[in-house]
Amino acid sequence: MAFVATAPSPRPSHPLPPEQLPRVLAVLALLHVLVIIASNVLVQLPFQIGGVHTTWGAFTFPLVFVLTDLTVRLLGPAAARRVVARVMLPALAASYVVSVLFVDGRFAGWAGLATFNDFVFRIALASFAAYVVGQLTDIAVFARLRRLRAWWVAPAASTIVGGLIDTFVFFAAAFWRSPDAFMAEHWVEIAAVDYATKLAFSLLALLPLYGAALRALLRRLPTAPLTPQAV
Repeated sequence: MAFVATAPSPRPSHPLPPEQLPRVLAVLALLHVLVIIASNVLVQLPFQIGGVHTTWGAFTFPLVFVLTDLTVRLLGPAAARRVVARVMLPALAASYVVSVLFVDGRFAGWAGLATFNDFVFRIALASFAAYVVGQLTDIAVFARLRRLRAWWVAPAASTIVGGLIDTFVFFAAAFWRSPDAFMAEHWVEIAAVDYATKLAFSLLALLPLYGAALRALLRRLPTAPLTPQAV
């Protein structure tokens, strides 16, 4: 399914009434935070697929890119950046708390919060930096391509670029010269495998999900300057 804009414009494709926008942005921000929390738990659960070591978090975090791309596509890049701004600090706090409370995917008890964990905070800070840089990159790429005839080009390109930035910013910030000797030595190749896994899943599964969600939302949102073409 492809869409053609009647005129290239930076304005939202489906502007909401002013009184509805804050509530919609709050819901989107909550969804981002929930995905981040789930990913921080599931990243602690490793497994192998086709001989490749990965974690379940590699299959949940890319959902953030789907949410962001739908936001840019329907509400515009300014709205998407407002969501990122709302999520940044809650995501940092949630990443730290969840990483302290859950070890190897199991609840470790509340006692861990009584002392400050420098290494866990570094990982949380790396997650914060990766989220912000990756999402802003995704928004910038998608915004430049969202008016193309083929609906899939913008989400595919933004996921490829945004995911690359997100992954390598996280691993570099978390593990470059870190106390974890193994990760400090091998973070580049581990990041490459993680990125390849997330990218394959995103393009094979989440890109169709984006297309299906977009079609469903277009049927519910107000009329906009978009012309549906053949499916």
